[in-house]
Amino acid sequence: MVLILRAIARLAAFLVLLALALLGLVVALVALVPSLGEAFGLIGLREATGAYLTELEAPGELALVSLLSGLAAVLAGLLLLVGALAPAREPLVVADEGSSGRLAARRRALSQMAESLVSGVAGVTGAKARVRPARKGRGGRLDVSASHTRNESAEEIERDAAAALAPLAEGFGLRTRVRPRVADAGQRVE
Repeated sequence: MVLILRAIARLAAFLVLLALALLGLVVALVALVPSLGEAFGLIGLREATGAYLTELEAPGELALVSLLSGLAAVLAGLLLLVGALAPAREPLVVADEGSSGRLAARRRALSQMAESLVSGVAGVTGAKARVRPARKGRGGRLDVSASHTRNESAEEIERDAAAALAPLAEGFGLRTRVRPRVADAGQRVE
């Protein structure tokens, strides 16, 4: 459902930007070739704004400011079109990259795997994980918050959770940080 809504939003943004670009093109053509104004029925508008347009056509500061503003508007429209059409890239955690391609995983999947691994550690009542991929290349950072019972020491939970995460972290080149905390009342060891 979200994908359909996202596609509709992109299509609507593209159509609005296309209409704006076409309107700008029509206005530019009418300004360059006044006879086209009759075809579009813009003669009345030209007469109403004639003094401003005469001032705009004359060399001077107003003409330069208008030219720069127009170029900036065209550039902004092109950037918006590129932004609307460019696909959004989800940051992936790269495990291996070579000439035949790259092996990567989504952050959410890695977070769920880490939570599952840490939840299996003795004395842990719950875990929350967050994965931050490296900006370029392989690796990233894995932060895990592990809730534990009062009977377990924080150092022991941190050591055991890091050991449980080691295969996952080594496979993806992740630096791990485990933060143990005492569980809230009502949480049970599973």
